[in-house]
Amino acid sequence: MLSTDLRNNVLVVRVAEKRIDASKAPAFKDEMTKCIDSGQNQIVLDLSSVDFIDSSGLGALVSCLKRLGPRGGLAVAGATGAVSRLFTLTRMDRVFALHATVDSAVEQLSA
Repeated sequence: MLSTDLRNNVLVVRVAEKRIDASKAPAFKDEMTKCIDSGQNQIVLDLSSVDFIDSSGLGALVSCLKRLGPRGGLAVAGATGAVSRLFTLTRMDRVFALHATVDSAVEQLSA
């Protein structure tokens, strides 16, 4: 479900699924939690391949952000279409730093 790459001490997590919904959210949250618990505290979540997120998926993202707490940052990159609209509609665009590209998100978190 997830693939990772380290860039400038920022963990880039690419979601390989088209959907993060009720059936996929628990596994997504578990994998993200492992990344956070392994000591990664600056994370870019690449959603460029994701076409759909429901409330379960959004809840999993919020849970990951809470787990990081003040010691880390979680930026979202590549959200388009319905995914981008969901962030705006739910006002999560005020909670998560949204970036058009992974590079700009990495740059912000590594600064």
